Amino acid sequence: MASVNIESSLPPGQRLERLSGSLSGLLPYLSDFVDVIPKDSLLWKLKLLKSAAAYANSRLHAVKAEVLVLSSGKDNILPSRDEGQRLMNSLQDCVVRHFKSSGHTLLLEDEIGLMTVIKGTGKYRRSRRLDFTSDFLLPSTTELKYACDQVAGFFRFATGSILFSTLEDGKIVKGLAGVPSEGPVLLVGYHILLGLELFPLVDGFLREKNIMIRGLAHPELFSRTFESSSSEFSLIDWVKVLGAVPVTATNLFKLLSKKSHVLLYPGGSREALHYKGEEYKLFWPDQQEFVRMAARFGATIVPFGAVGEDDIAEVVLDYKDLIKIPVVNDFIKDANRNAIRVTDEIKGEVANRDLFIPVMLPKIPGRFYYLFGKPIKTKGREDILTDKQVANQLYLQIKSEVERNLMFLIKKRQEDPYRSIVDRTLYKALYAPSHEVPTFEL
Repeated sequence: MASVNIESSLPPGQRLERLSGSLSGLLPYLSDFVDVIPKDSLLWKLKLLKSAAAYANSRLHAVKAEVLVLSSGKDNILPSRDEGQRLMNSLQDCVVRHFKSSGHTLLLEDEIGLMTVIKGTGKYRRSRRLDFTSDFLLPSTTELKYACDQVAGFFRFATGSILFSTLEDGKIVKGLAGVPSEGPVLLVGYHILLGLELFPLVDGFLREKNIMIRGLAHPELFSRTFESSSSEFSLIDWVKVLGAVPVTATNLFKLLSKKSHVLLYPGGSREALHYKGEEYKLFWPDQQEFVRMAARFGATIVPFGAVGEDDIAEVVLDYKDLIKIPVVNDFIKDANRNAIRVTDEIKGEVANRDLFIPVMLPKIPGRFYYLFGKPIKTKGREDILTDKQVANQLYLQIKSEVERNLMFLIKKRQEDPYRSIVDRTLYKALYAPSHEVPTFEL
């Protein structure tokens, strides 16, 4: 109790001095404390507490209910983090989220709310089993502000993302006017290295069109094995809060039936974890099932391209290099031994591959560019459902549009005078920070 208000970051000498002062201040109250709780009563209560704790600890292994534990890193009253780890090891189904900057009154602090943690850990649901589509709750204004400003704020500033879209007449315009506001809409595009394009893209749709995109993500992101060893509330948790779902045919069916704006990357992890020299190369499967699914619900398909990864970092060690290192090879194989596979039917370049993190060399940030192509309507196109050849032709058309969008952006970004973060920062310093930085002429 005497150390509650003493900062743990202070030098040992100052901490000892303040602790001594706090203890001295408590001395006048000790005599009154004895009158309130006699010594024998205090000893009896402590003995009772010890016995109850021992019994509770002996029964922890029998608890089958789901448990969510929140622990603090700056709790000066209780050993919060150690207790959280102990409970996680003792309980059958326990998830721990650690907040290293929070104190004893974690739930009274402003940074993050309990409901956010519940949603991020998949504990909010309406039935016995979690349904990522029907159990999703739209993020609150506070959650969106925190995610955009605190979680992805620096990355948004560093990349200076700019979005373009294509109108019905083929004209390319700045902004998202060419993307339909009414769903169902299926956004199909290229997956940048490590999926770095996701947050600026989601943020752009929220700011301009007030639309929450539902992304289809690798199922491994939703498994316990992917959680960080530190158990901190991480970027993966925020991905769930912002509406991502495991990529399955069932989830795509449910989202399109709800007239959602769905984000799909046919290249998946093969593109997001590509090898050296494979920037902006598509690795799509032979199947065109998402085209037929879109046609079933009359969804509008919008092909898009995103570039900028080569202005952020350069891959220096890819999968082929890492598996040649004995220790790293063993780690990758062990990590992927029980990994969830997307599908067993996919063949070729996007077949089930080991997940890994490439070694990258950071660069002075450039800029991210997005181009959404001309919307492709499938409503009334019954021939897509009945004729596989027609569906395949549309599939190849979408793939070609994505490649065309990529080539357009790669070429036009060379004309952008504010491609570098240095130029953009100077522009904001000379004008107003709220002004959008210009880009190339269309």
